[in-house]
Amino acid sequence: MEAQIKENPSFFLGAFEDTRLVGTVIATTDGRKGWINRLAVDPDYRRRGIAKTLVAEAEKALRKNGIQIICALIEETNEPSKNFFRKCGYKELKNIRYFTKRDSEEI
Repeated sequence: MEAQIKENPSFFLGAFEDTRLVGTVIATTDGRKGWINRLAVDPDYRRRGIAKTLVAEAEKALRKNGIQIICALIEETNEPSKNFFRKCGYKELKNIRYFTKRDSEEI
């Protein structure tokens, strides 16, 4: 993580009220696609546009690095996040399946 922060510090964003961290997002890239990861806003600060601003800034940082495809993985049952990303202009793709390999079913 430290190496990633040094290489692309603009991919690690925080929203602050004074010195209090109230929202975060991490952008990553595989060189072709950009990813919006770990978007979170303190529940007491939601519905103030913080998440939208964080996503917009993450998109800006990715585009500055030549990324033209930006994605977010969202669990099927997470309707609030799906609705949020739709409002931000993201389109849900039904023809992509997520595969995972886990060491146990409990994790």
